[in-house]
Amino acid sequence: MSFITCENVSFSYENTSVIKNLNFSVNQGDYLCIVGENGSGKSTLIKGILGLKSPADGKITRGDGLKPNETGYLPQQTPAQKDFPASVYEVVLSGRLNSRGLKPFYSKKDKQIAIDNIKRLKIEHLLKRSYRDLSGGQQQRVLLARALCASKKILLLDEPVTGLDPIVTEDMYKLIEELNKNEHITVIMVSHDIKSSVRYATHILHLDGDRTFFGTTDEYIKSPIGKYFFSEDTQNV
Repeated sequence: MSFITCENVSFSYENTSVIKNLNFSVNQGDYLCIVGENGSGKSTLIKGILGLKSPADGKITRGDGLKPNETGYLPQQTPAQKDFPASVYEVVLSGRLNSRGLKPFYSKKDKQIAIDNIKRLKIEHLLKRSYRDLSGGQQQRVLLARALCASKKILLLDEPVTGLDPIVTEDMYKLIEELNKNEHITVIMVSHDIKSSVRYATHILHLDGDRTFFGTTDEYIKSPIGKYFFSEDTQNV
């Protein structure tokens, strides 16, 4: 059974449709990249999957035992968030908030999970550093560790490499690929980088109005919309 299923889903803002009659599913172990032009509804769809925005029509369902609080989310950062005055450990540990329920304090288990994910992403040397003093790439690793504290099953990543230099970008892509392939974590990633999307993802969802595409990466490359946008993206590299 699929982790996430969207059936005839539509989203709108102020009576203007952003996404119409969208159908796709995400199974365990998939690496889905959501691509498309600005304003095509990529971030809106992520909000729908997270339960932060309800569809105007259709439904989004969870399956295979996936609970609402078992989704790790790495959002786009605002300038204020990048300047957050907390330690790396505190930021990563905050990923356990949804799992804490009504308990007023973090448990020993919560703290151990935070330490385990800090080690997992090889940022132990940053443990006591202030988050605001880190580089962009270091901050993204911290936020990814935080997202992993919230879920062992699925990660939703909204433009996780925006603003990073090419070397750090490639490092982040490889890290996400490793989590998907070696640790079998399902990944849904919003990206504007079509070239890298077809390189790493198993599936592509391209939002483009009436020409929306969903399928495997190989199917996307061979499709009319994939041929057009992928070739255009390659020419601009």
